[in-house]
Amino acid sequence: MALWRKFRNAFRSDALNRELDEEFESHIAEAIAEGRDPEEARRSFGSLLRQREASRRFRVLAWLDALRADMIFGMRQLRRNRVTTTVAVFSLALAMGASVSSFRLIDALLLRPLPITTHGRLCVLSRSWTNSDRSTLRFDGWAYPDFARMRDAVKTDADLIAVSYTQRADLTYSSEEAMEKAFVQYVSGSMFPSFGLQPTLGRLLGPADDRTPGAHPVAVISYGYWTRRFGRDPKVIGRTFHLGDQVFQIVGVGPRPFTGTEPGIMTDIFLPTMMNRWVTRVDATWHRTLAIVHPGVPLEPLRAKLESISDHFEFARLQADAGVSKQALSSTIHEKLYIAPAAAGVSVMQEDYRTALVCLALLVGLVLLIACVNVANLMAALAAARAREMALRVSIGAGRWRLVQLVLVESAMLAFAASLLGAALAQWSAPWVAHSISTPDYPARFSMPADWRVLGFGVALGMLVMLLFGLAPALRVSSVQPVSALKGGEDPHARRRLMQVLIAAQVAFCFLVVFAGGLFVATFQRIEHRSLGFDPSHLLLLETLAPQGRMPNAWAQMADSLRTSPGVAMVAESGWPLVSSGAWNGDISVAGAPPGKEWGYFLPISPGWLATMKMPLLAGRDFNPRDAFPGAAIVNQTFVKDFLKSDRPLGMTFEKVEDDGRRERCQVIGVVADAPYRRVREAILPVAFVPFRALDAQGIAGMQYSGTFAVRTETDRPLAFAAELRRKISEADPGFRVSNVETQQELLDVQTVRERLLARLGVFFAGVALLLAGIGMYGVLNYSVLQRRREIGVRLALGAHRGHVAGIVAAEVFRIVLLGAAAGWVLGIGSARYLASLLYQVKAAQLDMLALPLLAILGIAVVATQPVIARALRIDPAEILRSE
Repeated sequence: MALWRKFRNAFRSDALNRELDEEFESHIAEAIAEGRDPEEARRSFGSLLRQREASRRFRVLAWLDALRADMIFGMRQLRRNRVTTTVAVFSLALAMGASVSSFRLIDALLLRPLPITTHGRLCVLSRSWTNSDRSTLRFDGWAYPDFARMRDAVKTDADLIAVSYTQRADLTYSSEEAMEKAFVQYVSGSMFPSFGLQPTLGRLLGPADDRTPGAHPVAVISYGYWTRRFGRDPKVIGRTFHLGDQVFQIVGVGPRPFTGTEPGIMTDIFLPTMMNRWVTRVDATWHRTLAIVHPGVPLEPLRAKLESISDHFEFARLQADAGVSKQALSSTIHEKLYIAPAAAGVSVMQEDYRTALVCLALLVGLVLLIACVNVANLMAALAAARAREMALRVSIGAGRWRLVQLVLVESAMLAFAASLLGAALAQWSAPWVAHSISTPDYPARFSMPADWRVLGFGVALGMLVMLLFGLAPALRVSSVQPVSALKGGEDPHARRRLMQVLIAAQVAFCFLVVFAGGLFVATFQRIEHRSLGFDPSHLLLLETLAPQGRMPNAWAQMADSLRTSPGVAMVAESGWPLVSSGAWNGDISVAGAPPGKEWGYFLPISPGWLATMKMPLLAGRDFNPRDAFPGAAIVNQTFVKDFLKSDRPLGMTFEKVEDDGRRERCQVIGVVADAPYRRVREAILPVAFVPFRALDAQGIAGMQYSGTFAVRTETDRPLAFAAELRRKISEADPGFRVSNVETQQELLDVQTVRERLLARLGVFFAGVALLLAGIGMYGVLNYSVLQRRREIGVRLALGAHRGHVAGIVAAEVFRIVLLGAAAGWVLGIGSARYLASLLYQVKAAQLDMLALPLLAILGIAVVATQPVIARALRIDPAEILRSE
């Protein structure tokens, strides 16, 4: 018979049986028609059932027919045990959905190759960097002249490509329109050809666009930006936009899959590197260097060659700088260059979230193990209850593999149902987590298509889960002894011991999840309640540009105008907001001594800024309108400790040493409390606040092109004033443009996005782990009571107190909990060092961190034991003795 018909017959069992019965009846009818006695004809034909089964073997695929039968029987079993099925499906769905969601995020940020033809040979260059605290860091920023030397020297071995750090820039499409923001990246003209990319519309950047500084103001926009901003209008080619004081013309739209080289950020506009104002600066490190290594070229000789060229460039640059110390020259000679694979691109978000995502994956993996152990226990209990059924199957000829298949089919059906629910959860939760790590200024945008990578991971996960929770019960069922099972079953204590071991493992994993979640929550609380040194409430920040420049007195007059607005208490200006990642640093010389290795940090502020920020002035006075930089300075406590080293810093002087050797002298007129400068998690830096009014070498006040107005409002809703203050600035002086409005609290919240996300997910997974552990403990304890029902009845009949019986029942689960908690404690202490980079002022060995998961698990154990103990105490001794 044809294979297709055998396959088809496996799914039409009833019809096939009718056809066979009709065929057998026709044979009997033919015998009767030939004159044979009807009874004799039927006897000679034999058993119709046996004949039908024998004929079926030739007309169906036996393995497929058996699988179909097992699926039908399994469906009946799952419907029969609805509560167990529901618990198992939802437990697995939650864990599997979280696993797929985590994979989508990790894949989008760390694993998914860039959609280019050369991703397998793409690398990124970086070098060691000695920090101010003498620690060694990796840094991937380069100066373009250094890049140009390396590019020309290794062009036969590799194609070097400069790609700037993607920045959210202010631009307008006409002078009348409001300013808008877009992600802008400067790239080498050879990038698109080297990546093998083709335009969707117009043309892409080429080497001819990237040869002469400032000569080709052209731009290519991404497909996503073309869709969002222009609705895929083909007339976008030729449109111009203003970026700063430059005008660019759009010449093309990039390919749809390519969103830039920085995972987590989708670039909107690509510009030639030659249009960057720092392209000729030897001291500005503003771009990364990517390398497409030619086939067959070994990396180590290439790395050594690049390192030699870069060392010569840096040494020559620093040697020409009169203000550079011998220590800086020495450290430059010992810097090392690295070449690392970058098939998935490279971004700051990768570095910020790499460890966090790995920890998230581990937490999800532990929750998945807990769910699998939980379901394995439920399946083991069901298998034990079906011991007599399995014994009968073996007795009538069922093979061991047939029993394994029967149980695994049920497990596969559970895993399939859980996978469908988990896929729906992952479809929602992955974008939610991605949105959670977004900030107003830098929204995270990930490419997370549900493609073959996600499908393959989901299928592999489903098979793994099926084996994790289904294989052990299946193997146990297959080893059933028919004689023992039919006489009353095997020793129930052996089954209980296996289930107890699984619960102990479940408790250990649960302890570890709750322990990690507690560390993340404590870290977030420590950062949230950290002493800032200023009051962020009621503070609105207006980041403002003056493209043509404005004198300091114009900025002061604008601040005076804002102070007259209703609801505004105080206004002052600064170069940029605190904790906005902006920085201005330099070498510090005290008493004419050579500058040390540590940098000092600066922030220009106006008179009244300290009062507006509510930053305590510990000694001295605030700036007045006559103060200017260089001249007066107000320093923080760390600056006094690191540089001035005096109990009486007022009146002391220090010098900021410029790269060209100039020394700008400042006198300390005040001391303020320490406050975070760039980042909340960062150690306090030595900061000198200098006057917003700056003088040039001739002592003339210069133009200011950007600044931030700090506005303290009288209400706790400062954003309510944003529209009015923005309008007032543009009306008072059209030369000012407000590029961004945010609150100081929003800036602080942005600094703790990762910690907030980990705390939320830690609490969520800890709750899920505790819930699953409670269900598992209840299931095992309930099964144990059912197995010991006879023993408990006899104890009660002999006069045992019900409290004693309750203690016997509870002692079993609490012994398991303590054993699992001890194992979890060891795992927690061992894993703490891997979490250290994500923690802040929290130590894993703290008593409260170790006590929290233990108390939580004990609480869940108490809740799980109550209904089981109640069931045990309801056992009727008379009923047990009658059955005996």
